Parts: sequence; C-alpha cells; structure tokens
Amino acid sequence: MSRRRRGREINGILLLDKPIGLSSNQALQRVKHLFQAAKAGHTGSLDPEATGMLPLCFGHATRVSGLLLDADKTYRVTGRLGLRTETGDMEGAVIEERPVPELTAEQMETYLAPFRGLVEQVPPMYSALKVNGKRLYELARAGEVVERKARSINFYRVELLNFDGRDFDLLVHSSKGAYIRTLIEDIGEAVGCGAVVAKLRRIGVGPWLTEWPEAAGDAPAQSATMWTLDELIKLNESDAEMAIKHAILPTDSALERYPVVQLDADSAFHIRHGHPVFVPKAPQTGWFCIYGPDDLFLGMGEVLDDGRVAPRRLFAAL
Repeated sequence: MSRRRRGREINGILLLDKPIGLSSNQALQRVKHLFQAAKAGHTGSLDPEATGMLPLCFGHATRVSGLLLDADKTYRVTGRLGLRTETGDMEGAVIEERPVPELTAEQMETYLAPFRGLVEQVPPMYSALKVNGKRLYELARAGEVVERKARSINFYRVELLNFDGRDFDLLVHSSKGAYIRTLIEDIGEAVGCGAVVAKLRRIGVGPWLTEWPEAAGDAPAQSATMWTLDELIKLNESDAEMAIKHAILPTDSALERYPVVQLDADSAFHIRHGHPVFVPKAPQTGWFCIYGPDDLFLGMGEVLDDGRVAPRRLFAAL
C-alpha cells in the first residue's frame, strides 16, 4: 500500500521575496511548514546572500517547475570594482585588491557593451552545478578546481542604472542558466581591476516582474506581487485559508508564453483519460496549455506527428 502524504493539499504558485541569509531550500521549507503543505518545491536556486523572487510550487504546480527553470530571469545587481574574492561576492575571502581607474558613466558603458547579446560564460566554482555527482561549491570548499564547460547565455538587457566611480548598478535580463556573479567578475576583468557582487536581487522570473527601476524607463506590462516571510506569517496567523487564497497564484499563471488550445466537453473527456484527440487549428509544434469547458485548465499538451493533440502533463482531476 502507498503511504498517504501528510499535509494540506495546496495547488498553485507563491512568489516569495526570499530574504538574505537563507538558502532557497531553507526558504521553501519555512513556507511549506507555515502552510502545512503536503507537497512543494522551488524553481531554481537563489544564492543565500541574494534576495528577491523565488517562485514556490505547491501540489500539481510542481509539475511545471522544470518549465520555470527554463524561463528568463531579471535582476538588479550592484557590482563593486577593485576587488576579487573566492566566491565572486562580498562573502568570500579577498583574493586581490586593485586600484580602480577613473571612469565616467559613458566609459563604463563601453565596457558593458560586449556583455549584451550572446555571451559564452563559464560557471563559477562556487555554484550548485554538479560535476561527477558533486556540487561545484563542495569541491571549491575542499580546495579543488575542476574544468567547467562554457555555456551560451543570452543577455537581452544589461543596462547601467547608476555609477559612482566604484559601484555600478545594473538591470540584467537574461536567458536561463546565467550566473550574475560571473557576469560581474567578467566585467571587472574587462575594466582591468576586478569586480564582485555587492548586492543582488531578482525582480523577475518568466511572466512575473516586480520592482521595476525608474531609471530603466517605462515598465513592461507585467506586474506581480511578492510576499515576504513576515507577511506570510502575519497573514497565516489571522486566517490560514485566507492566506493561501491571497498568496497562491493559479498554476497556469506560469505558462503565459505558451499557446492555448480550447477543447469541447467530448475532447476534454478523452484528454483527461490520456487519449490524444484531433483539434482544429491546434499549434503544429511545441507544447501548449490545454483548457476544457468553462476555461478549466487541464494541463500541458503537444501535437503528435499525425496532427492529434496528446496530453503531456495533466493537472485537473478526472
């Protein structure tokens, strides 16, 4: 007999404003315990010293966590010139200090230009990436350095928000897999004096975006609400069910970039039992969201070679 999972059945996504000093998993476990949730997971790590948006998936929403791992990310980051540390941020031991050349904001812009668009980036040793079954940061703490393969990252936007001659504030919008500490270190090497991350905050994941900086001009249309741990605790103390209702977003809110296929009652019945169906004007390639009558979100689907729509990840109960 299968063991019954304990806890409250919660389905959906919460945008946590992760505090500094907690790992992503520590933050997840606190919220999971607070809501007494049966099942939960996070969608990609934020460094303990970073803050900001950490989507937490509950219940059947955990099935889209991999799709959110592939989503674009947006950050506000402060880099500090003249330093190199073991970890690429202010927490690591200082390896080197170098004088910072006198630069104007316009000159700093010239150093940023090569880091826009497709960039080959080598993951840092202090990262959660696994090599031969071990996390790189575990090897780094043991004094080991291993070869890491470069990966192609698309930096859609690297915008200078402020520069005081030493610290530079950037708005960064990147494809999946980007290491912001590596970006700042590489910029520092281009300047010739080194640089580390002094502050890092994630303000966007996939379709969700918040805290758009005024210096960056008009904000995109998307907007989202993040919840701090303190806010969740207070809300939960007053009314646990209301806290969940206010804070949890529907699962399909994570999937706005995917096309939509609308099914009638008969086709929805077959899809929900795992059977492919023919749907007029369905997308020809890729994944898409499937909705049944009354706009009920059923899950994700894909078109087969014969043109039928096949279920891939179903969320709605039979």
